[in-house]
Amino acid sequence: MGYSLMWDLDIFFKGGSSSKEFLLFLNGINEEVGELDRLVSKINPEGNDGGSLIQAFDFLKNTNMKSSQAGAFIGCLEAQNAQDKKAGQLRIKQMKIVASLKMVLSKLDEKLIQLDDAFFKKILEKEPLNELKFVLNERRERAKEKLSVKEESLITQLSMDGFEGWSQMYDTIVGSMTIPHKGENLSVGQAANKFSDPDGKARKELFTAWEQAWGGKSDLFARTLNHLAGFRLSVNDKRGWDDILKEPLEIGRMKKETLESMWNVIADHKEPLVRFLQRKAELLDLDKLSWADLDAPLAVTAESKVMDYQEGADFIVQQFSKFGSQLAHFAQKAFEDSWIEAEDRPGKRPGGFCTGFPLNKQSRIFMTYSGTPSNVSTLAHELGHAFHSYAMREIHPLNRSYAMNVAETASTFAEMVVSDAAVKEAASEEEKLVLLEDKIQRSVTLLMNVHARFLFETRFYDERKQGYVSAERLNELMVDAQKEAYGDALSDYNPTFWASKLHFYITDVPFYNFPYTFGYLFSLGIYANALKEPAGFEEKYIALLKDTGSMKVEDLADKHLGVDLTTRDFWEEAVNACMKDVEEFMRLTDPLVRKA
Repeated sequence: MGYSLMWDLDIFFKGGSSSKEFLLFLNGINEEVGELDRLVSKINPEGNDGGSLIQAFDFLKNTNMKSSQAGAFIGCLEAQNAQDKKAGQLRIKQMKIVASLKMVLSKLDEKLIQLDDAFFKKILEKEPLNELKFVLNERRERAKEKLSVKEESLITQLSMDGFEGWSQMYDTIVGSMTIPHKGENLSVGQAANKFSDPDGKARKELFTAWEQAWGGKSDLFARTLNHLAGFRLSVNDKRGWDDILKEPLEIGRMKKETLESMWNVIADHKEPLVRFLQRKAELLDLDKLSWADLDAPLAVTAESKVMDYQEGADFIVQQFSKFGSQLAHFAQKAFEDSWIEAEDRPGKRPGGFCTGFPLNKQSRIFMTYSGTPSNVSTLAHELGHAFHSYAMREIHPLNRSYAMNVAETASTFAEMVVSDAAVKEAASEEEKLVLLEDKIQRSVTLLMNVHARFLFETRFYDERKQGYVSAERLNELMVDAQKEAYGDALSDYNPTFWASKLHFYITDVPFYNFPYTFGYLFSLGIYANALKEPAGFEEKYIALLKDTGSMKVEDLADKHLGVDLTTRDFWEEAVNACMKDVEEFMRLTDPLVRKA
C-alpha cells in the first residue's frame, strides 16, 4: 500500500473544526495569557530582581508553543477545506487570543526598556537567560523603537477588525472563486497547476479565464490591498518609521546593504535569462513567450515525465540520502506518518506551505500534488522547511524563531538537491532538457518574478502614501515591474498578478518576496559546500540551521560560510552558478534551433 495523500491531523486534536478537545485547548491558552499578564506585572524594573523576569520568560516559552500549535492546526483546517466555516470561527477566536498575547508582550517590552542597562547586561550573562542573550537584546532594542504600551496595545486591538480582518477577507474571496476550464469549474489551486498544459491553445484559454476571474473581483482586491497597506503605513508613521523596508529588514535580521547588493547583482545579470526565455519561445515556435507560456513544456521534447506520489516520495528520499542520513530518514518518516496533504481535489486552497506543531515536534505540509518535475521539487521544498524545524527541535523554543529569508534556505537547498539529481539522472537527452528547463524556471521565478514583486510593492507603497491606488493603477504598476524584471522578454504580462498572489495579503511579514530570492542564492553557497566537502556535511548543515534563530544573517554567513553578504562578491558567485544551467540549456538546444 502506498503513502497516504492526506495528512493526519487527528494525532493533534480529534474531530477537526468540531473538536471539543481543541476548543478546551484554546480556552486553556487564553487562561495562560492571563497568568502571563500577572507574571509580567510582577516584574519590578527598579528592583533589580531577575527572578520575576526569568519566571515570565519561562512561562512565555510554553505559552508561545501552545499558541503556535493552535495557529498551525487552524491553518491546516482552513487550507484543506476553504468552505470550512467552523474553522473560520476558530480563527477569529484564536486571533483574539493572539491579540491578547501581543498586548501582554507589549507590557513585557516596556519592562525590558525600563531595566537598568548594566543590570540587564548582568542577568543575560547568567543562567537560564544567557542562552537567550541574542533574542532578548533584539527584543529590547526593537521595543525602544515602538510606541508606548498603551498605544501599541491599541494598535493590536484595532488590527483585529482592521489589518487582520482585511487579510481574512482576501482568503474568503479567494476561497469562493472558481476558474472555468474545459467544462470544469476549478479551484484557483487546481487551475494554477494547469498552466503547464502542453496545449498552447488550452493554456491561452485558461489564462484568459484566469485573468477574467481575478479582474472581475479586482475592485474588491484593490480595496483589500489598499487598506492593508494603509494600516501598515499609518502604524509606521506613528512610530516614526519613514522607510517601508525598515520592518521587513528587521524581521529578516539583515542589513539594507545586503538587500541592495543582492538586487543590484541580479539586475546586472538578467541577460542570460532573457536569452533562455527567447530560446524557449523559439522551441515553442513563438516570436516571444506570453505569460501563459512561461510554464509550458517544451514542444521539442518527449512528454514530460510524471511521477505518481509514491514514486515522487521515493525519489526525494533517495536523493536526500546522498547528502545525509538524518535528512533522508526524516523525509521517510514524514511520508510514512502522513504529515503531507497532497490530494488533488476541489475546495482546497491554492499554493503550498509547511507549518509546525512544536508540542509534538512535528510538521505538516500542504500542497496539491500533480507529479510533474516542478511539483516534485515543490514537495522537496516543503520537506526542507520541515527538516529545518526538526533540526531545531531541541533548541530553546524562544531561539527557534528564524527569519523568513533563512527559512527559505533549508527549503531551497532540499529543492535543489532533488532537481539537480533529476537532471543528472535523466534517462535521455530529451528528458534532461525537460528537467533542466524546469530547474532554470526556478531561477526565472526567483530572479525575475520575485524581483517584479519587490519592484511592484516598493512602488505601490510609495504611491499609497499619497492616497488610494486604484485597481487600474495597480495593474499598470504590476506590468511595469514585470517588464523591468523580465527584461521585456515577454509578449504580454499578467496585470492582475497583484490580486492573485497571496503573499501581498499576508499580515505577518511585510514584503513577503525578497526572502525567497535571498534563501535561493544563500542555499547555493551551502549546496556548493556540500558538493566540495560531502564528508561531514550534514552535521555542519544542521549546525548552521540551529543558529538561524539567534544570529543576524550577515553573522550567520560569516560564521558558517566565511562570506560577506553586504558586498557583491557572494551574490555574483551565486547568480553565476544559476547561469551555468542556462549555458547547458543553450548548448543542448542549439542543434534543435538550427534544425528548425
